[in-house]
Amino acid sequence: MMPSSASATNPPALAITAGEPAGIGPDILLQCATRPQAGPLVAIADPDLLSHRATQLGLDIDLVRWAPPTALAAHRPGILPVYAVPARVPPVAGTLDVRNAAYVIQTLDSACEQVLDGTLAALVTAPVHKGVLNEAGIPFSGHTEFLCERTDAQRVLMMLASPAMRVALVTTHLPLRAVADAITGAAMRDALEVLDSELRTRFGIKRPRILVAGLNPHAGEGGHLGTEEVDIIAPAVDALREQGMDLHGPLPADTLFRPDYLRDADAVLAMYHDQGLPVLKSHGFGQAVNISLGLPLVRTSPDHGTALDLAGSGRADTGSMQAAIDMALQMAAPCP
Repeated sequence: MMPSSASATNPPALAITAGEPAGIGPDILLQCATRPQAGPLVAIADPDLLSHRATQLGLDIDLVRWAPPTALAAHRPGILPVYAVPARVPPVAGTLDVRNAAYVIQTLDSACEQVLDGTLAALVTAPVHKGVLNEAGIPFSGHTEFLCERTDAQRVLMMLASPAMRVALVTTHLPLRAVADAITGAAMRDALEVLDSELRTRFGIKRPRILVAGLNPHAGEGGHLGTEEVDIIAPAVDALREQGMDLHGPLPADTLFRPDYLRDADAVLAMYHDQGLPVLKSHGFGQAVNISLGLPLVRTSPDHGTALDLAGSGRADTGSMQAAIDMALQMAAPCP
């Protein structure tokens, strides 16, 4: 059983990082905090940043400095507890500054610490800007990879969920040239075992039905358009199916997203980022949630980026952030 701040009577409390300070992360966090929520929210961010952005957005919100072991009350719209992490320089909406890259990483570290020790129940991460982090000399390919290393997790899987479907990825943020080499028997087994296990334990699905995409066009055409399906994907699927998993594939990726396939499916396992996610986002952008499976904590995130051009404007859509909050509360709640 993982640590959790939730009890049978108290809803879980969420740690929410504000992400890239020049982006819309602070905006959508603040906007969600002005609305009713099913559990307490704690912003892991620079209070001055949030105060300045709230003024820009015309939001009436009371930022209350918080640190453990202070108890958290139920969420009240317009009141936001803030675990203070100071930015290195005052952020400007829409303008990246490499000097704040270390601040972004510190908010993630602080949030992880609060969740791993059970002070807070789950983590919601606002979007970060990978380019500015790497420009600052901080290797960062994504939250999933960062949290895997930060928590010493052995097997982590990125999954996006929308009202229409769930799509998990064998490989995440890799150049397309590197994808085929990363599709190994071990990678397939790890991905399918984590996905099956987390759908059971986190989502209450007794026997998940999982569709597995092929890597090549037409799932390789029996080896004529690539041999990864014959040599790697199908053997892994067959072996795990024999162990009791409800797996189907490898299936051609250009047809497996048809409604008749998805109707009875609990998730799709795609081989790479742009094989599965464009389909999901085309059906549910602004409502989808990024979920890291296999971690010793619950982590969700919106399905979009930093949107620097919208920062401070009040025009950022909060739908995906709200969905990420709702999903984190659902996943972190004690089982009945």
